[in-house]
Amino acid sequence: MKKQNTIKWFKPLFALIFVLGIGATVLVFSSEPENEENEIKEEVVTKTNPVAKRELSEQMNILDSLNTLKEAYDVAILEKNTMSKELELERKNVENLMQLIKVSQNPTAAQIKIYRNQLLDLKNSLDTRVQEIKKLKFQNKNLLTEIESQNVVMYQQKAENDTLVSKQKKLESTLKDASKLSLSNFKVIALREKNSGKELETTKSKSTDKLKISFTINGNAVAKTGKRVYYVQVLDQKNTVLGDDKLIEFGNNKALVYSFIVAADFQGKSVNVYGILNANEDHFKKGTYFVNYFDKQEIMGSTSITLE
Repeated sequence: MKKQNTIKWFKPLFALIFVLGIGATVLVFSSEPENEENEIKEEVVTKTNPVAKRELSEQMNILDSLNTLKEAYDVAILEKNTMSKELELERKNVENLMQLIKVSQNPTAAQIKIYRNQLLDLKNSLDTRVQEIKKLKFQNKNLLTEIESQNVVMYQQKAENDTLVSKQKKLESTLKDASKLSLSNFKVIALREKNSGKELETTKSKSTDKLKISFTINGNAVAKTGKRVYYVQVLDQKNTVLGDDKLIEFGNNKALVYSFIVAADFQGKSVNVYGILNANEDHFKKGTYFVNYFDKQEIMGSTSITLE
């Protein structure tokens, strides 16, 4: 009787162990396809992600460099020298480029190259300005030293002071006038053209037939006169260059993709110029458009317009 009870107790226990064994086996084999699928996904990500990761890393590095460059401009402007206005304009160019890069999504290698070239141009511009300021300070220091050494007699000291002050002003004026041409008054407006041919300003994307992009070439009495050519680059929300979309190379591995060219006859005085970007078959879409102005490969200014 006792043996029969033992057999009755052993059979359910054996059935339970058998069921658990089969469940574990099914769980192991069913998880294998999922593991293989995860391994394939990880392999794809490993193969494709490094490119995007590298471009994003380069984009962030350029932004970090631009931020450092902006801080350098801030320091230079605080010195309040005779070139403060030029430095403030170039700092604005740095800020505009930072804004342009921040709104860019998934930049291509070509765009990263353009940003890097623009960053290099801005750095070179600051280096040039810093050297000019150092040169001017050095000249001023020499002038002051010369003034201090000319104190033999009162009238001689006064004569020397007047001469040196005049020389200092002449040096500052020559340094400023001899600098290259600068641009200002960067503007872009949207226009719609009526059947009569009359053009009206608008802010509606669906009504926009063209963008009128203008700027001013500042006067410079000692600058070389004649024909001047500037390149205008218009970017849409996808960071695509609109218009001609042509590439021009300047040597030293520097190139620019531009929308159109603006030419002007410079005769020493300020001149206002403009160019027109007509809508293509897709028309202008809602969003913000960024406009960059270049003198060859050097960015001279930026502006933007938002169409509703």
